[in-house]
Amino acid sequence: MTVTALRDDALRTAPDGFTLLLGLPWIRSLPVASLVDLSVAVDGQSATDVTIELDGRRVAPTALGAEDTWWFLQDRLTIRGSTELAPGPHVVAVTFRLVVPYLQAGPDGPLTLPFHLERTLTADASASGPATARTSSLRERPVEPRAAVPAGWTLTASAFNWTPEVVRAERDAAEIEVGIVADGIVSAIELEAGQLWRSFPDPDDAEVDAFRRDLEAVGGSVSIVGASLDDWLSPARRRDDDERLAFLIPQLHAARRVGAAAVRLPIGQAGTPLLRRLVPVLHDLDLVLYEEAQGQQSPQNPATAAAFDAIADIDDPHVRALVDISMLMPSLPPSYLERLRTGGVEEAFLDAVATDWRDPATNGAVIDLLRADRVPAEVRTMFMNLLVRFGRSDAADLRGILPLVGAIHLKFWDLDDEGGRVSQPIRDLAAELAAVGFTGTLCSEWGGHEWLDEDSATMTRAHLALASSALDARARDRV
Repeated sequence: MTVTALRDDALRTAPDGFTLLLGLPWIRSLPVASLVDLSVAVDGQSATDVTIELDGRRVAPTALGAEDTWWFLQDRLTIRGSTELAPGPHVVAVTFRLVVPYLQAGPDGPLTLPFHLERTLTADASASGPATARTSSLRERPVEPRAAVPAGWTLTASAFNWTPEVVRAERDAAEIEVGIVADGIVSAIELEAGQLWRSFPDPDDAEVDAFRRDLEAVGGSVSIVGASLDDWLSPARRRDDDERLAFLIPQLHAARRVGAAAVRLPIGQAGTPLLRRLVPVLHDLDLVLYEEAQGQQSPQNPATAAAFDAIADIDDPHVRALVDISMLMPSLPPSYLERLRTGGVEEAFLDAVATDWRDPATNGAVIDLLRADRVPAEVRTMFMNLLVRFGRSDAADLRGILPLVGAIHLKFWDLDDEGGRVSQPIRDLAAELAAVGFTGTLCSEWGGHEWLDEDSATMTRAHLALASSALDARARDRV
């Protein structure tokens, strides 16, 4: 998401120097305090006196840790400097670290990502003009009509698929998400609270109500709200369970207010003590909390198995599991491999993981390459998908936990279905779900926009058609 962090109109002159508008290079709103070690250089000269404008105040970068303001995904921070700029283009470089408070990098702190953004910008340039649709290589490809899915199964789509559009901020996030239904893609959506509501993480009632009215006006509804649990208040201080509960409660109320039946968290993140404290709240709000397992979080993973056991021990229909089909990848997405190739990852390594992704030894090869510092910086973050987001399980491996499952994410990365790479895991899982009498939602979720510049609506429509056909064919074989 770094492409939109420094846009064409980011650099502006001011009576006392310059301003620079910095977009958030992430997929969810974050605390302003997440911006760490900020430095700015213009034409190779460091700007030593920069400040950030917050609510009419100028705050030194080193003082951001004391701020409780949030950085909404579609907003840009105003950075001020005293350097006077001549007309014409200037090379602007911005370096910082971004603390991600809901993702843990180890036992002692949250994930912290380094960023270095550099562009040639013209001072006081206009924005690029009116929003235009993204070009797509799929636009001319006919989309097959959707097949019927078994009774009790509901196909939905995740608003996460539209992350690139939300980040570009050419339209309001709420307008984009209402448009998913208005354009006839689906009638029910999953939404991400941290992408949609400016008032996140304590969504304002009026903002929530306005979105619900607009969505219902086009015949839409919300199935699940993706909630967030920010475990870290700062890189050095973790929230205790009272603070974690207080962080979650407003999101639960917003989910109920928007009409959702459920909320979603990563599996195991809450922990059993907090889950038990949440149960009476979930009962009062008539919400289900789904803990989502994805990628390499298979039931054979000891930590994930313990989290599934905790759900079973709580034994309450308001706490259930959600399975992401990224656990069941027979091979790696060709588009992903091509992006790593163009990013400079070693050809021999790529050939090996492409040929036999399911071989557990590939995990060791991934780690070896990282430890040897042989992964180019340009694709290092993407490369981590090989350790986290891409799984090697079979549908049969899930049989023991499927009675706990009330929702499915049909994660897809691209639409290259050669050899059934996309459709076969859906068919296999559908057979297992039919065998246990599953009812619930199956949500199209696109993860490939990290490296594919395709139109979100086009990708989602095509995937829903492919998925419905696979679900219908295999599930009915087993019913």
